Amino acid sequence: MTKAVGLLIALFALWLALSGYFKPFLLTLGVLSCLFTVFLAARMKLLDDEAVPLQLRLSLLLYWGWLGREIFKSAVAVSRVILAREMPISQQLVAIPCTQKTEMGHVIFANSITLTPGTVTVEAGGGRFLVHALTEDFAAPEGFAEMDKRVTAVEVR
Repeated sequence: MTKAVGLLIALFALWLALSGYFKPFLLTLGVLSCLFTVFLAARMKLLDDEAVPLQLRLSLLLYWGWLGREIFKSAVAVSRVILAREMPISQQLVAIPCTQKTEMGHVIFANSITLTPGTVTVEAGGGRFLVHALTEDFAAPEGFAEMDKRVTAVEVR
């Protein structure tokens, strides 16, 4: 029941943010559509930890803020590489260890690496990720270690 209520609140918040309508009739239609979606999800037995990750609490919002800053800093660095007269590209594949214990933690870490400009997670398995980096600076293990530590802190075991 908690997962259904959590999904309902998340869906309605998303609907409200995307629509921007505050008229009673449209709000009622939004609530009804969200209720119908939760009903269908419950009938299909989709209300599990993967579909409704309530275990990822407020700390995930703080992580998203940190990740947004990192994405911005990386975007600026990639722009400098691209706009340089002679592009200093030294592509590398590096193996990055991951300390997360759950699949959700692995997914968050791998997607965070890929979202950061200049790096792409190519392969996952064996407690590590194979990451393609645009330059040597982007392949520095310190940045990945910081991200790994923060994702592990978000993850609830």
